[in-house]
Amino acid sequence: MNTLRLAFRMMLRDLRAGELHLLGLAIVVAVASLTSVGFLADRVGRGLDREANQLLGGDLLLRADRPWSEEFADEARRRGLEAVVTVQFTSMASTPDATQLAGVKVVQPGYPLRGALRIAPAPNTPDAVAGRVPERGEAWLDERLFAELGLKVGDTVELGRVAFRVGAMVSFESDRGSNFFSLLPRAMFNAADLEATGLLGVGSRATWLLQLAGPQAAVDAYAEWARPRLGRGQRIETIENARPEVRDMLDRAQRFLRLSALLAVILAAVAVGLSARRFMRRHLDACAVMRCLGARQRQVLGVMAGEFLVFGLIAALCGSALGWLTQWALAGGVSELVASELPQPSLLPLAHGLVVGIALLVGFVLPQLLRLGRVSTLRVLRREFDVVEAASSAAWGFGGVALLGLVFWIAGDLRLGAFAAAGFVAALGVFALAAWWGLRAVTRLKGGAGVRGGWRYGLAALGRRMGGSVIQVTALGLGMTALLLLTLIRGDLLDNWQRMAPPDAPNRFIINIQPDQREGIAARFVEAGLPAPDIQPMIRARLTAINDAPVKASDFQDERTRRLAEREFNLSYDSRLPSGNRVSAGRWHGDAAQPQLSVEAGLAETFGLKVGDRVRFEIAERSVEAPITSVRALSWDSMRVNFFFIASPGWLEDYPASLITSFHLPPERAAFSTALVNAFPNLSVIDVTAVLAQVHTMVDKLVLIVQFVFGFAVLAGLVVLFAALQSTHDEREFELAVLRTLGARNRQVRQALLAEFLVLGGAAGVLAGAGASAIGWLLAHFVFKMAYVPGAAPVLLAAALGAAGVVAGGWLGTRGLLRRPPLASLRALA
Repeated sequence: MNTLRLAFRMMLRDLRAGELHLLGLAIVVAVASLTSVGFLADRVGRGLDREANQLLGGDLLLRADRPWSEEFADEARRRGLEAVVTVQFTSMASTPDATQLAGVKVVQPGYPLRGALRIAPAPNTPDAVAGRVPERGEAWLDERLFAELGLKVGDTVELGRVAFRVGAMVSFESDRGSNFFSLLPRAMFNAADLEATGLLGVGSRATWLLQLAGPQAAVDAYAEWARPRLGRGQRIETIENARPEVRDMLDRAQRFLRLSALLAVILAAVAVGLSARRFMRRHLDACAVMRCLGARQRQVLGVMAGEFLVFGLIAALCGSALGWLTQWALAGGVSELVASELPQPSLLPLAHGLVVGIALLVGFVLPQLLRLGRVSTLRVLRREFDVVEAASSAAWGFGGVALLGLVFWIAGDLRLGAFAAAGFVAALGVFALAAWWGLRAVTRLKGGAGVRGGWRYGLAALGRRMGGSVIQVTALGLGMTALLLLTLIRGDLLDNWQRMAPPDAPNRFIINIQPDQREGIAARFVEAGLPAPDIQPMIRARLTAINDAPVKASDFQDERTRRLAEREFNLSYDSRLPSGNRVSAGRWHGDAAQPQLSVEAGLAETFGLKVGDRVRFEIAERSVEAPITSVRALSWDSMRVNFFFIASPGWLEDYPASLITSFHLPPERAAFSTALVNAFPNLSVIDVTAVLAQVHTMVDKLVLIVQFVFGFAVLAGLVVLFAALQSTHDEREFELAVLRTLGARNRQVRQALLAEFLVLGGAAGVLAGAGASAIGWLLAHFVFKMAYVPGAAPVLLAAALGAAGVVAGGWLGTRGLLRRPPLASLRALA
């Protein structure tokens, strides 16, 4: 009890003296960053699990890219399950005055089996549970489609060949989702009208959903019956894999959030290490006095450990509270993406935050405390700086091991953790080596003819504290690198990305063109004074074998590759190399007489394809096979029509195909799309600018959330900068007091300080600029696939800002030393 009481009293004393402020701030920032991400992820996961059945529209969902055999629905009803089929696709909804791309949902009576469908008699009126589906000849529209087409209930809207009466406004669908389809304005009509519309022709893309509901045992038994009977492009969705599009988007955002939390924790660990090193050096004398007064090593260690245990728990709790407030502020935007109110989080992220706070203390403070516990009573009479520095070096190694453990734990993914850990270790090593070499070179200038007075003293001081100076430059460089990546380099990458799309890039796609409509559509373009579009054939095919080895989704580890193995590919054929494509391997087939294929480079890498491999496809239940004779590199951001596979002409023309094209439509010619759809109702004209704007609206919310959490990393970077400057404050104070005692003038002392801070800040700035530019280049080339070439501006700007920032911060921290009598400083530090 006496030890704990003394530990508490010492903590209060150190708080009043400002000894623990920086260390506490670093722990609060790290814990707040981690817990805000943890609380948010926990609420999202619990929300999705809670609403899973409603999101599915049933207890079990079977999804396919072609109509389901009646066998599946009949078997479900035989087992006592309810079953309804819905079909989803995109089409143009039109009136005599306007057209709009819409997501169309075709439903059977009984939909939805789980969840709710709510409708209102008109926009801006109260809604209620529908209790039915649209009648034949009736269409229900959502509020956006009402506004886009300028409709009201009772008007007529054309979908394909049928003119539907607008019967109500759909206000809520529990299974709507958040994929590309659900971003579009919505139209819904009865399944009995589908055939009459003529909307689903050869090559049309649609999704058939078989929704089932009933007793859980019967649902599980049906799933076991259906699973071995599933074909290509068919899959079962349950609570565990519900809403994959939402989970994918949120998982991607969560990876960014985890990266920001990792960065904040790493930087906070550096700040904690620097603060603990300074704390140890300032308390060596006090611990020696305690030993002289009869305290044992165990007692000294117990008092110091108790102080930091209490302080660490308080700081971690404060960080957890800040993290909870942060996620509470961000949860509103995420709940809109999930289309459900998020439940309250569990207490598990709070425990994670406490673990991180304690781990930072154990990793970076405990080794220093062990040194304090072993302090000799002779410390009162003589100094042992060499032993202290050795212990400090060992402490940094122990802290590094603890930090690597935290990195892997927070990342939650072996690959992400390995990359983050390797990047941190590499940056730390490179920065430390470059700092040591640079400081050695600069300190040699102190004997130069042009270096005199206080400037010489400042450079000499850097050489005397080479170890501390290297630590300062390395820490400053890491903090400034994080700040540059979050500001300057990120802006360069975004600007470079925006310049990738030229002003006249295609902004409209036309799909579902039938072969007999090619000439008529081309004529419409010529009549309107627009360039004739390049209309290309599109054949849907399944990749079934590579070099006679069957392609099975289960053979691939990567989730994206498994999805590609299950889906249908769009093939095309042409003798011309498409614009924007270049052959990176092999030779383009041209007018080759024998069947040949060209594959896109990214897909080739995904499936391990190369020139000479033979691939087999299934088209309309017939198999075709051909060798790969070329690999093409292309930019998917060009907005042109691109294909994974392009065949040589002459051997795919007899297979069912639809046509597709893209073109640029100036804003003043927007009426052309309406006229074209009125002439050809089966066409779907996709306004890419509008769709991208809708996608960006959703993504922007996630970006704001990520940037908000990245603010913790920025704050952690600033804490590192301040901690680095403070780490050698005492040594600097002692040296300045000695200089002034020996007769140095204030002007010379100012010059010495200015020289020291300029070198530290300039060196750290150069390292940060070079490091941030290198990381930006790696991100651009290997993540964003952009031809980004970093310039010298970030390095020069970082050097200037680093020097100015360190000079300003260092001057603010030391300006009081010039007004303090030298004797007072010597007595305080003696």
